[in-house]
Amino acid sequence: MPVTLDDLGAWLLKGNADSTDLSGRFAHEPRVRGWCVRPGYRARLMAAGQPVVLWASGSRGRLPYGVWGVGRLTGPAVSDGDGWTVPLDLTVLAPDDRVRREILRADTRLAAAEVLRQPQGANPSYLTVAQFAALRDHLPPV
Repeated sequence: MPVTLDDLGAWLLKGNADSTDLSGRFAHEPRVRGWCVRPGYRARLMAAGQPVVLWASGSRGRLPYGVWGVGRLTGPAVSDGDGWTVPLDLTVLAPDDRVRREILRADTRLAAAEVLRQPQGANPSYLTVAQFAALRDHLPPV
């Protein structure tokens, strides 16, 4: 089902913590200013002010994978000649505040989230308005 702006709660950007040392990177700098995305209609829908979630994926059991950060896009996705990136202002959560995949999967309001149904799917992925509201119930207070 295509993403529409009417039901977009948040973009979900993925990073594979098995292939890149995300823990090490974010321990030194928890602010994220940009992320790679695949070109396509989803990237063309991305705009400043839209909420964004960072999803760390990888082998189950190595790290507590799931939602590692929350923020907002600061502009549209753009091609830099080598690929596409989207500018953002996102802060990676402290390890104890990250929302584990198991917690999200157990929440019936999030069970149909694309990232759980199709973990190898598109980057960006997305959460619907209702799914993003459910995720916020699991995040620390702002």
